[in-house]
Amino acid sequence: FKRKHTNSNPRRGPYHERAPSKIMWRTVRGMVPHKTARGAAAMDRLKCFEGIPHPYDRKKRMVLPAALKVLRLRPERRFCKLGDLSAEFGWKHKDLIKRLEDQRKVKSGAFHKKKTAAARARQAATGKVTVSAEDRKVLEAAASLEAAAGSGAAAR
Repeated sequence: FKRKHTNSNPRRGPYHERAPSKIMWRTVRGMVPHKTARGAAAMDRLKCFEGIPHPYDRKKRMVLPAALKVLRLRPERRFCKLGDLSAEFGWKHKDLIKRLEDQRKVKSGAFHKKKTAAARARQAATGKVTVSAEDRKVLEAAASLEAAAGSGAAAR
């Protein structure tokens, strides 16, 4: 990976980005016809991040079973994590990303607890609600008017 460089002047390239997101981006670029308009548009749409940045930390996350290591790799096969590989090649922000991810997980856990408590309280409140006799009559009258209007429209 790092052995390839220009003999006369290594600053002329190829450049070896150390960040995991850049390594991932370059790997995908090798799989896409990036010199065509279609490939360039695909590469423009590709987003790679270290950790989960702000707009995406609030979104629901999905699990892709086809991408799970436990399902894709046989038990005796060796593997490595991209963050560890990057850190060995000179990426200096692994500890920072780990700290930020830990903070995000704490916030996410608190948000989830609050959300589930609110959902439970709402369900308990809807279970305790009783409709008075007057309100029940009004609701039944409205339902019968809707049914009459619906059958009249169907007859036309």
